[in-house]
Formats: sequence, C-alpha cells, structure tokens
Amino acid sequence: MTVTELCSIVEKRLEAGGCDSPAFDACCLLEDIGGLGRGAVTQRGNAVLSTETCERVLSAADRRAAGEPLQYLLGTWDFLSLTLEVGEGVLIPRPETELLCELAAGRLKTVSAPRVLDLCAGSGCVGLGIASLCPAVTVTAVEKSPDAFAYLKRNVSRYPQFSLTPVRADVLTDYAAFSELFDAIVSNPPYIPAADLPALQREVQHEPRMALDGGEDGLCFYRVIAEHWTKCLCPGGFVAVEIGIGQEVDVMRLFQKAGLRDVGFLRDYADIPRVVYARRA
Repeated sequence: MTVTELCSIVEKRLEAGGCDSPAFDACCLLEDIGGLGRGAVTQRGNAVLSTETCERVLSAADRRAAGEPLQYLLGTWDFLSLTLEVGEGVLIPRPETELLCELAAGRLKTVSAPRVLDLCAGSGCVGLGIASLCPAVTVTAVEKSPDAFAYLKRNVSRYPQFSLTPVRADVLTDYAAFSELFDAIVSNPPYIPAADLPALQREVQHEPRMALDGGEDGLCFYRVIAEHWTKCLCPGGFVAVEIGIGQEVDVMRLFQKAGLRDVGFLRDYADIPRVVYARRA
C-alpha cells in the first residue's frame, strides 16, 4: 500500500468516526505513528509502506475514530515554540493557553530576574511557555496529580535551558507551605462546573477529571487563588488566570474582593474573554 492509499483509507475511517479534522489527523498519524516524518504525505505519496507500518497506523486510526485524542496517540504536541510530551493523565495544551503565556511574558520582560509561580501546572506548558518567551524567568510549577507530575518533570527535562522547578502540592490546601514572594502567579486551573462534565465532547472525556473539574460552579480554584495564593505576590506583582466561557465577571470580582487592582481580561482568537489578570498594589 502506498502512502497516498493509506492516507485515503485512514481519512475515511476518521470521517466515519465523526472526527472534526479527518484530513489533518490522517496526515499526523501517518507522519508520526507511521514514522514517515513531516511532509511525507505530499512529498512521498507513491512510496510503498510495509505491512507492519500500515497495521500500526490503521490501529491508531481506529482508536482516533473511537474518540481518543490525537495528541495522546502522537505522544507529543506543539505549544508556542515547544514540543511537549502529553498522554493519558495530563491536560492537553491548547492554543488559548498561549495567550496566558504571552500576556505574562510581556509584563515580565521589564522585571529583573522575574520569579513566576505556575499553579495547576499539568504538562508544564504555561511555565515553560513563559520561559520560552522570557528566558530570564525562574518558575516554580505546582501540580498535585502524580500522572501529570510525571509529564511535568519529563517536559522540564526536555528544556534544561529554562529554570523551572516542579513541586508536588495541592493548590487547594497547600498554600501555607509557600512563603516566597513572586512577581507573577499564573494558572490554567480546572474551571468546568462538575455538572457539565458528562456533556463534554468525547475527546475531552479522555482527559483527567482532576484537570477539568472546577467544583459545583467551576470557581473553586479561583476562590483559593484569590484568597490565599495572591498573598504570595510581591508589591506590584500580578496574577493571570485562564478562565472558561462566561466566567470573567465572577473571577474579576474575586480578585477585586482580594484587594487587587487594575483588574481586567483578555479575549481569545474567537473574541471570548479567556484570561483574567490583576495586580497587587
């Protein structure tokens, strides 16, 4: 079977399985799972593949058609200029989260030797993303889940040029153990209301509930961040958090109640409020 023939079969299977982007996913599976490399589908379309390669790609295609996230099948995913390990047990990095990194890095570039606290760090995409944009930062990345923490450590090891320290701790309860002051606190916490979890799309259902469940109203992590973690901000330091759709007003009020100033939000590429920020006086 040639590359073009296999790609056509995979694309049809993915389309029948209800995948949103069957052509893109098919190319990714051939290039990564098939070991063909970037651009192979268009540049090596007539190349004949081994039976083993075809079986490996078709097996992955069946899993993708059944709803398993493409990112988990590939094992890595690009985020800003980084390529991060991802898989079962860790939240998949998304383009919207890049806005959080860009906002934080932009504000930190005028700070000498900035210190950043990344809460609910997951794969490390936020902390490493900020470091990739502002290499002078020193990041402390806090994550509770043992599965996600393993990915966090491996991704930190992939980029030894950045100063990022992974810490196992529970954001909801372990805030008293942190006495250092930071120039910025950033977080992409769980923010989906618990009752909404069963209705999430099938791919998201594969991601860890711990990384999605924001409590009854989706705001439990923001309450703790506002009430307790913002005390770790140095004077003039800022907090920036990713939020779910329609949460900007509630999160802004939490920051205002905590005594923070210059509270505002940033819209994402779809014009949806996605990042809320505030500053300690």
